[in-house]
Amino acid sequence: MDGVAVPSLYPLNRCKTIHLVRHAQGLHNVDGDKNYKAYLSPEYFDAPVTQLGWLQIENLHKHVHNSGLFKRIDLVIASPLLRTLQTAVGVFGGGDYVDRMDIVPLMVANAGNSERGAISSLNSPPIIAVELCREHLGVHPCDKRRSISDYQFLFPAVDFSLIESDEDVLWKANVRETNEEVAARGLKFMNWLWTRKEKEIAIVTHRGFLNHTLNAFGNDCHPFVKKEICKHFANCELRSMVIIDRSMTGSDSSSTNYPGKIPSALDLPADIAERSHEKEDADTNSVDR
Repeated sequence: MDGVAVPSLYPLNRCKTIHLVRHAQGLHNVDGDKNYKAYLSPEYFDAPVTQLGWLQIENLHKHVHNSGLFKRIDLVIASPLLRTLQTAVGVFGGGDYVDRMDIVPLMVANAGNSERGAISSLNSPPIIAVELCREHLGVHPCDKRRSISDYQFLFPAVDFSLIESDEDVLWKANVRETNEEVAARGLKFMNWLWTRKEKEIAIVTHRGFLNHTLNAFGNDCHPFVKKEICKHFANCELRSMVIIDRSMTGSDSSSTNYPGKIPSALDLPADIAERSHEKEDADTNSVDR
């Protein structure tokens, strides 16, 4: 077997399936993809999804339903910026909202001047906002978030309880995170995932965060696999991967393993067991007579 690549084997309960999603086209992407300096414009503060972006959201929403993925997802994690929250609720939400006293909408109508109707939380997986998976922090106004209280009004059924500060204390006007700092934050986020009980998680985040985080993975893989992991994400692209807990960070026991020997009893040597079965058969035949 020396020098021959062999498949890897790992216990299922030490793995999680993650579905990585880059947000749909944001208003800042329209100019920023042509001219990087456009990202410095204050007009793109916490940029919303464009109308083209909403079409991308609708198509991904159809895909997660048609593929059966929607029913498998236990949790959706979103970066707390307008474009990622709009993408998360649009893709994984329950569709058009019908006013009911017992159902809170995921998104109110026209949130972020979207010209979109309210989105229902009915039958959708829980959605939580997490700061660790935000875009490259600092300098670019498009990556600065608004207050959490503003978001709570726009996205009533999204859980913002894990965010400590109402105002954005992480974004600095004159200091931008280094690529290494973004990667370190991404690894911290991946480790945090192991504290969650959910096994299949969708994560709606950003191109820069994904690029720098994923570049830290795949060094033990074939170069083609490494390239597949690290390929840049398009707007509203979804890519599914498995993460493995090699360090025993997670502590969940398997929900599918079966211990055997139920009921439990002493095992008999094969010849004794066979004679025992023969005696049982003989006793049965004598009773039948």
